[in-house]
Amino acid sequence: MYDRTARIYDAVFAPRHDYPSEAERLHGWIEGRRRSAGIALLDVACGTGAYLPHFARWYAVEGLDQSPAMLTVTRQRHAGVPLHQGDLVSFDLGRRFDALVCLGTSVGYARALPRLRRAIQTFADHTSDGGVVVVEPWFAPEVWEAGRLTLDVVDEPDLKVARVLVSGIAEETVSTLDIHNLVATPAGVETFAEHHELGLFSREEYEAAFQAAGLDVEHDSVGLLGRGLYVGVKR
Repeated sequence: MYDRTARIYDAVFAPRHDYPSEAERLHGWIEGRRRSAGIALLDVACGTGAYLPHFARWYAVEGLDQSPAMLTVTRQRHAGVPLHQGDLVSFDLGRRFDALVCLGTSVGYARALPRLRRAIQTFADHTSDGGVVVVEPWFAPEVWEAGRLTLDVVDEPDLKVARVLVSGIAEETVSTLDIHNLVATPAGVETFAEHHELGLFSREEYEAAFQAAGLDVEHDSVGLLGRGLYVGVKR
């Protein structure tokens, strides 16, 4: 679903982030808890790889994403970083990492609670004993606002974007985002729509999934962007 938005993704989302500072904070969370000795880090749902060069200050980084278009952008920007295509719920790289992060609320795409549990188990299976798993969650059910309208605007010399989002509910615990994009470049103007469905999981459900996967979990209520953060250490 990100194949058409990969090329505009950073123009829309980068202004919301201070990637060097956020990576520094994540590094602190990881190093304050991990007991493994290695330096391998996997960024799951890495998107365009915005965090990768900053994590590379401390770790040997690799990235994984489901979208071929996102991975194409990442390869162009971060040559030499090992990248893998796979679903965050069920990927299998056949090896373990000392730290694994899943940021940008991507874990919401697990959609259903059994798939969330499987995703966290997959993360744990790819983490060394004493290693750390960091997950930035999507919204909890009690704070999701169905019917909310959002407008994102990009105004760059060679790129204009108007992006309108309408939030909704597909099921009691599944949120929806219907996104309409108007994109203008020197080559012309195009419009396209996206439909996203993300699971609304409670703190208790996240923590239970971590514990079931053999991860001792802590919850930071603020995290990077106010949505919280789960930090698990593999027993």
